[in-house]
Amino acid sequence: MNVKRVFGTVLTILGIIGMIYTGYELINKSESYTQLIVIGAIGLIFFFAGIGLVKNTKDEA
Repeated sequence: MNVKRVFGTVLTILGIIGMIYTGYELINKSESYTQLIVIGAIGLIFFFAGIGLVKNTKDEA
């Protein structure tokens, strides 16, 4: 397997976890909005970077 594709998958999963955590804490009306904004932004960055790596990596056999 391609290392870039595996790394992209890991980044995508971490991004999804970060976005789910942010959504969960927002629904529960957490008081630490600054922390949630940072976690949500990092989650989005990880998610889109991972999707980009998986999509743009060509399989070479």
